[in-house]
Amino acid sequence: MSIKELFYFPKSDRKAILFLVVGIVAVVVVIRWANGLSVSPQSPVKKTQKAQKKANSSVGDANKWQFDDYAPAPVHLSPFDPNTASPEQLLALGLQAWQVKSLLKYRSKGGVFRQPSDFARLHGLTLKQYRQLEPYIRIADDYRPAADFIARERPHTAQPRDTLRFPTKLKPGARVFLNTADTTELKKVPGIGSYFARQIVYYRNRLGGFASVEQLAEIEDFPTESMAFFALTADELGKIKRININKLTLNELKKHPYIGFYQARAIIDFRRLHGNLQSLDQLKLLKDFSEDKVQRLQPYVEF
Repeated sequence: MSIKELFYFPKSDRKAILFLVVGIVAVVVVIRWANGLSVSPQSPVKKTQKAQKKANSSVGDANKWQFDDYAPAPVHLSPFDPNTASPEQLLALGLQAWQVKSLLKYRSKGGVFRQPSDFARLHGLTLKQYRQLEPYIRIADDYRPAADFIARERPHTAQPRDTLRFPTKLKPGARVFLNTADTTELKKVPGIGSYFARQIVYYRNRLGGFASVEQLAEIEDFPTESMAFFALTADELGKIKRININKLTLNELKKHPYIGFYQARAIIDFRRLHGNLQSLDQLKLLKDFSEDKVQRLQPYVEF
């Protein structure tokens, strides 16, 4: 067999080999293009220059956020704008390196300090640091809300108010009826603001009404010194909403603050095995109801 016959391919095989070679070349070109490499061969000099440029760029970016080698300098307080202050200026104000890094990252992501109080949100900033730096914070007009400047240009006409911004507080000896007062009246009690006024109304609705002023202590962080300003009348106590524990479902029972999931399930199981409850004393037979829990339920249960 001659060498010519050894490397001879039929016409169909030659086409297949040609397509295969073209496909390999196309794949190589696409891969190099996707990786940002040059399709055409580069000279060793150009490759070296490109690598050096990339290395210098990487070092520059690293140094931009690198504070490990920073030696703490004496604190020098001076006016600064947190939107434009340099890392060196921020470090000179007494901020820690990691705090400065956090601030720079916040700015790089588009974060803006629109008013001095926004600086208090800086990660890790203590109240002492903020109070020390607050007099030196200067926010440029370019970063302030546009609404502030529009409000200055428009003439402001004072409108008469039918309510006071800060309600007049009750004097010692005055009382508010706990089960009928709305949030406006509740805020007149010393120590009660909008938050606790809403919490009182919310808890009152869940209970069905307060049976005693001491129940206010069940509201988390409630100011106990404010309890002296609340009162309950006999008429209010008579209007407490009671629940029929023989008719409610498990989900309805556990909505009451004094009946949890396990207590509700115990009541359902008792009704299923023994029929309807006739008195609260029967609940004392259940392990999920202590003497104290049964006493708290007394004003809210009917049969």
